[in-house]
Amino acid sequence: MKNKRISCAWYLGGAVLAAVLFALDQWTKRLAVNHLKGQEDIILIPGVLELHYLENRGAAFGILQNQQWLFAVLTVVIFAAVIYVMIRMPKTTRFLPAYLLGCTLIAGALGNFYDRLVHQYVVDFIYFCLIDFPIFNVADIYVTCTLVLFLLLFFFFYKEEDFRFLK
Repeated sequence: MKNKRISCAWYLGGAVLAAVLFALDQWTKRLAVNHLKGQEDIILIPGVLELHYLENRGAAFGILQNQQWLFAVLTVVIFAAVIYVMIRMPKTTRFLPAYLLGCTLIAGALGNFYDRLVHQYVVDFIYFCLIDFPIFNVADIYVTCTLVLFLLLFFFFYKEEDFRFLK
C-alpha cells in the first residue's frame, strides 16, 4: 500500500510539474505574440540580451524548415522513451533528480510540439545578441538545460549499475 501511494504521488507530482512548466512556456509565448509581434525589439541588456519575435518553422537554429511530420514523429518517439524510463525508474530520492529532469524535458518538448501542431510554427523570442546566438524560447531552455544537467548527473552522480532497471 505504501509503495502504491509513493508511486501515485511520484506520478502526480511529475504531471503537475510538467503541466506548470508547459503553462509557463505557453504564457511567455503568448506574451511574445501580444507584445513583440510586429513591434521593435525590446532591449533588456544593450549588446547582450534582447526580446525579438520570430516564427520558427524549423528545428533548433532554423534547420529542417517546414518538416512538421518529422518533428511530430521525433516528439512521439522521445515522449515514449522518456515515459518508459520514468515508469521503470525506482521511486527513490536517488532518482528524483533524473525524474524531475524527465518531467522538465517532457514540458519543453510538449511546449514546442503543441505550437507546431496548432500554429505550424514555434514562437521564439529570446535573443542573446552578445554572441549572435539563435533566437529561442522557454521550452528550448527546458530541453537544453535538462540535457546538460542529465549529462552531469550521468557522468558525476549516477553509476552504470544505477540503470539496471532499464534491462
